[in-house]
Amino acid sequence: MKLAIASLIVGTAAAFTPSAFINGGVSHRVASSTSLDMKYKVAVVGGGPSGACAAEIFAQEKNIDTVLFERKMDNAKPCGGAIPLCMIGEFDIPESTVDRKVRRMKLISPTDVEVDIGDTLQPNEYIGMCRREIMDKFLRDRAISYGAEPITGLVTGIEVPAGHATSEEQYNIKYQAFEAGKSAGTASEMKVDLIIGADGANSRVAKAMDAGEYNFAIAFQERIKITEEQMSFYEEMAEMYVGDDVSPDFYGWVFPKYDHVGVGTGTVVNRPAIKQYQKAIRERAGDKIAGGKIIKVEAHPIPEHYRPRRVQGRMALVGDAAGYVTKCSGEGIYFAAKSGRMAAEAIVKLMEGGKRLPTQEEIERTYIADYDKLYGPTYTVLDILQKVFYSNNGAREAFVELCNSKYVQQVTFDSYLYKKVQGNNPLDDIKLLGETIGCLIKGYSIAKPDAVFSNPVESQKRL
Repeated sequence: MKLAIASLIVGTAAAFTPSAFINGGVSHRVASSTSLDMKYKVAVVGGGPSGACAAEIFAQEKNIDTVLFERKMDNAKPCGGAIPLCMIGEFDIPESTVDRKVRRMKLISPTDVEVDIGDTLQPNEYIGMCRREIMDKFLRDRAISYGAEPITGLVTGIEVPAGHATSEEQYNIKYQAFEAGKSAGTASEMKVDLIIGADGANSRVAKAMDAGEYNFAIAFQERIKITEEQMSFYEEMAEMYVGDDVSPDFYGWVFPKYDHVGVGTGTVVNRPAIKQYQKAIRERAGDKIAGGKIIKVEAHPIPEHYRPRRVQGRMALVGDAAGYVTKCSGEGIYFAAKSGRMAAEAIVKLMEGGKRLPTQEEIERTYIADYDKLYGPTYTVLDILQKVFYSNNGAREAFVELCNSKYVQQVTFDSYLYKKVQGNNPLDDIKLLGETIGCLIKGYSIAKPDAVFSNPVESQKRL
C-alpha cells in the first residue's frame, strides 16, 4: 500500500478543517468525494496472534491503510503452544495448524501422585497443541491477503507528538528494515496516524506511550526430539508437574508437538533459578523423555498482570504487550488473538469508514471496557487459584487430589475450552468447598516443606 498523492495537490488543503473539533477535541478530516484523498494509516507493531488478528480487521476496511511490522516473518516464538477448542472455530484456523489434539492430561503432585483427567471431554473436544511458527504464519498470511502491507523490520523507537491526544499529528515510527540475504537492517522511518502495540512483553510501543511497568515470569522451554515409541505415549497426552522442585509458583509441563515434545517451566518469584527448575522437570519426566535430543532452547518473559495504561492517545496495546496472560495456566494465545480482534473492530467502527480518528476516551469506552467485562472474571478467578494452590507443596498436593473430582474436571475443561467462567451447581460448589478444605488439610500433612530462597534485588525488576 502506498500513501495517496493527494498531499501534493493544491486542492488537498480543502480536505482538512483544523478548527473543527469533534468528539473530545480531536480534529478530523472532512470526507471528500475524490479517491486521491490521503487515507489514515494504521501501524500494527508485532506479527503474532494479536497483531495478525488486528491487522486482518483493519485491512478489510479499504479506506484505511494498514501496515504490519514483524522483525522476523519466520519467527518461532517460545511458547507452550496450547490453544482452546473455541479458537479453532472462532478464528477459522484450519486443523492443519494443530500438531496434536490433547484429550488426556496427567497431573503429577510433589510426591508423584498422578491424576488423569479428560473423562469429561466429548469425542469432538480437545486442546490444540501447535507450533507458533506455523500458526502465526497462517494468521499473518491471512491478514496480508486482505491487504495489510507486511514490513520485515524491528521497531526501535516511536516519536510521539506532544499534541497527539487532541490533534491529528502523526506518530513517527523508526525501525530497522531487513532484506532477505542481508544481516544488517536499514534505518527507516514511517509516519502513521494510529498504532496498535502487539509487540509482546518487551513492547516498544508500551515504552513510547509510557504504559507503565508490570511484573513478569520467565518461561523456559526445551524442544526435545524423542523416539517414536516414547512419542506414542504423548499421542493425545500432555503432562503438568507441580512442586517447588520444578517451580515455586507455577508448574512444569511436557506438551506434545508434531515430532517432538516441549518441556518447560516458569517462575516469577525466583527467576535466577529457572535453569535449576528446568533440570528438575526433565528429571521428573524421567524415562518418558530419556535419551531425547534437545533441538531448540527457548526462554521468554510472561506478563503477570495488565499494564497500568493500555491506551494513550491513538496508541493501544493488545496481547502480551497489554498484559493479557492468565495466572494459574499461563495462557495467552487466545487472549492475544481476541484482544487484537476486539481492539481493531472497535477502532474501525469508531473511524466510520476511515473518515475520522478515534479519541483515547472512545477507545477506552469500547475496546478496553468490552474486553474487561468479557474476561475480567476469568483473570480474577485464575489469579485466586494460583495464589491458593501454587503457593506451597501442601497446596499443590491438594490441587492434584481435587482434580480427581469429575465436577472439577468438567468445570475446568469447559472454562478453558470455551473461555467462559462456567455457571456452576450451587450444591456441588458447597460439596467442593468441603472437599477443598479436606484436601488442603491432607496435603499439608504429607507435603515436604518448600525450599527457601532469596533474591531481593532481582525480584524487584519490572518490564
